[in-house]
Amino acid sequence: MEHLLHYVWKHKLFPLKVLQTTKGLPVEVIDSGLQNPNAGPDFFNAKLKINGTLWVGNVEIHAHASDWLRHGHDGDKVYDSVILHVVGEADEEIARTSGEAIPQMQLTCPEHIQSHYHELCAADQYPACYPILASLPKLTVHSWLTALQTERLEQKARLITQRLEHCNNNWEDAFFITLARNFGFGLNGDAFETWAGLLPLRAIDKHRNDLFQIEAFFYGLAGLLEDTFLKKEQEDEYSLHLCKEFRYLQRKFEFTQVMDATLWRFLRLRPENFPHIRLAQLAYLYQKGDKLFSRLLEAETLSEVRELLTTRTSAYWESHYLFGQTSPQKEKVLGESSKNLIIINTVTPFLYTYGLHKADERMCERAGRFLEELKAEDNHITRAWSNAGLPVASAADSQALIQLRKEYCDRKKCLYCRFGYEYLRKK
Repeated sequence: MEHLLHYVWKHKLFPLKVLQTTKGLPVEVIDSGLQNPNAGPDFFNAKLKINGTLWVGNVEIHAHASDWLRHGHDGDKVYDSVILHVVGEADEEIARTSGEAIPQMQLTCPEHIQSHYHELCAADQYPACYPILASLPKLTVHSWLTALQTERLEQKARLITQRLEHCNNNWEDAFFITLARNFGFGLNGDAFETWAGLLPLRAIDKHRNDLFQIEAFFYGLAGLLEDTFLKKEQEDEYSLHLCKEFRYLQRKFEFTQVMDATLWRFLRLRPENFPHIRLAQLAYLYQKGDKLFSRLLEAETLSEVRELLTTRTSAYWESHYLFGQTSPQKEKVLGESSKNLIIINTVTPFLYTYGLHKADERMCERAGRFLEELKAEDNHITRAWSNAGLPVASAADSQALIQLRKEYCDRKKCLYCRFGYEYLRKK
């Protein structure tokens, strides 16, 4: 109940009757204040007229007036600034620490808002607000999706900043780890990030001109060359040569930690997505040239970015998906749709984060422009919104709707969603 009262107060969705305190004094809400997401009063700097007198201060909201005492506000000077206590049920008189009484106003949530809120919470269909989506004004949709897109980029920027700290603020290393994670394309994302975190990148840099040695590093540290994973019947000249090279590199650089290969997932994966193939493509991309992130920073167009991300595999993997098991000859390049996903999930967040770090607005704008130019992602989330009548035109839209699903719909935070607001206020 309390969260609904917060909602009604914030949006001034008051019942059509004169507002008054529990003592019968008239109340006029000029400004409901700024909602406080942290500890302290619920709304800051509200402007009210109580019995004709202008008050500026904070507002606290509770389902029951007695919650004031139960939460210990009567002994907390932080709450002495409260000018009005808004309650669903006035079951107690309350006061500041000095003993001075605080005006209270009993507020009821309009019946149609309660009814619509319960509809949203109980809905089986996704999105729950589907009946109104097709009728929403374009400006409402555009402004909310733009806000969600920025929210998602900022969320990703925080994760990148954490990776940067682990990488001693080395942007190239943090970029490669993020790139590796997204080469897992969801299912193997965690495994790829774990693997990338084990790579002795400075040691590998010394062998950047030798693709085979990079592959030895990559497959060896992925645990795919261990006896517990690589069975006798899978051994062939290439895999045995890799094992020998990896043992040599281990001794040379004195590293012993190897990833547990059981972390890799193969079930329900297309062969093109097997870790072996993605590792081969990453090795080729790594050998192709250093300072990939620096070169991407200079790329002004999507075609330039795609060219920098163009990769393939060494000759062995053109006829294999796993060690020792031949397959029809096929050049295994990174497809356009896969490149787009890498740009969406790796390149644009890094451009945005780097732009924030350098206070370079042009870099942030480029990240947004790339998302606007890319096709929308095609997945169960975007299809659900599209089927409900909401156009999904670009990757900017699809990223916004993924953010909406994960951070609002799945968490039933309809009260914080602009689509939810439109649904609740409808008659």
